[in-house]
Amino acid sequence: MKDLGILNGRVYLEGEFIEANVYVEKGVVVDITTNFYDSRVMYDAGEKWVLPGFIDPHVHFELTVGPFTSVDDFRSGSISASFGGVTTFIDFLDPASSIEGIERALKIRLEKAKKSVVDYSFHITIANPEDDPEKIARFARELELPTIKIFTTYSSTKRRTYDHQIVRFLKVSKEESVMILAHAENDEMINEDEIPVERHEESRPTIAELSEVVKLAEMTKFLDGKLYVVHVSSGLTVEEIKRGFHDIVGEGLFLESCPQYFYFTKDIYKKEKGYLYTLTPPLRSDVERKKLMDNIDVISTIGTDHCPFNKEDKLGRFTKEIPMGIGSIEFSFVLMHTLFGDSVIDKFTKNVAKIHGLYPKKGTLLPGSDADMVIFDPEARWRIGEHHSRSNYNPYEGLEVRGKIISTISRGNFIVKDGIFIGGEGRFLKRRL
Repeated sequence: MKDLGILNGRVYLEGEFIEANVYVEKGVVVDITTNFYDSRVMYDAGEKWVLPGFIDPHVHFELTVGPFTSVDDFRSGSISASFGGVTTFIDFLDPASSIEGIERALKIRLEKAKKSVVDYSFHITIANPEDDPEKIARFARELELPTIKIFTTYSSTKRRTYDHQIVRFLKVSKEESVMILAHAENDEMINEDEIPVERHEESRPTIAELSEVVKLAEMTKFLDGKLYVVHVSSGLTVEEIKRGFHDIVGEGLFLESCPQYFYFTKDIYKKEKGYLYTLTPPLRSDVERKKLMDNIDVISTIGTDHCPFNKEDKLGRFTKEIPMGIGSIEFSFVLMHTLFGDSVIDKFTKNVAKIHGLYPKKGTLLPGSDADMVIFDPEARWRIGEHHSRSNYNPYEGLEVRGKIISTISRGNFIVKDGIFIGGEGRFLKRRL
């Protein structure tokens, strides 16, 4: 007898839908077949999609920014994630400049993450490194957290990593089987003066992102390194990468974007509640949004940069007074499915797992993989309203979408069943590239 049988589903398996049943034993997929086997728990998918559990490669739970802390901790954030079909997320360690700092940051984050109801891992975050990049890369590989985030900006808060150090990180990335994640904006082109909300996008212009991403791509290509650019905001950036670096996109160079850049534009900053949509990089023009949509094939993964605050926290006249970020994790897949249909599935599953060292345990339903599944109704039409984040506003409220998460399963156990939260216990995942 099997532990769990998901019956009558349209199962997404390695890029194709098949009509089948999925069977689980000890938290692992053991068979996908049209045969019927007795199971301790049986669930009729009713010909809805059965997808691999989604992986969000970019979240910030309990992130402290000056006097503010993002309102979702690892419990509330992971509950919100589970309602969005996310069964694994990758958060970030607090910025560190040394091996000792990384160890300290990991210990703190591991303790906080015990509250998560879904599986999780971490990216190492480096700020103005004091230890040699080669030493840090080697330590990341040994720690089995082989993704290292750097910032090309924020020199004013001593988080910037400079070009001579980035070169060394990229040089060693292939040798040590690690990947460099970059928040890519040109530091010198950012205006950090007292900027009113309505001029937020002007203060961090597209050219700051585009020029830095192109420079990093050139470095990556020349050094045969491995680079992942987080939260790409502009279609102009993607268009330029497609034109000049198509030979390394998806091989040594990966682009991540987020749903907010596909749905909102900088015009919202001129509205009365524009401060609620402040984030970095900022929202762009409608032309750039459309170019982002036109070049979705160049985007390898969709993250969320989930970092919500309450309305009161974000109420400010100038951007320096406002913590940056919004919450997206609960609606990310539904939002992107509404725009692109089933073509985005791999950007939430297989691509993320392969790029970040989780495949084939995650990101697929092949036998032997963890039984992380999403039951999804692709035809449901509804309007976004209630959410499960602790934030007291939802930036996507009122949007009409197509497709709905019905149930979420982690390692063979229902976390959300028919829209009702059941509960779960996440585990820490080590990764290898």
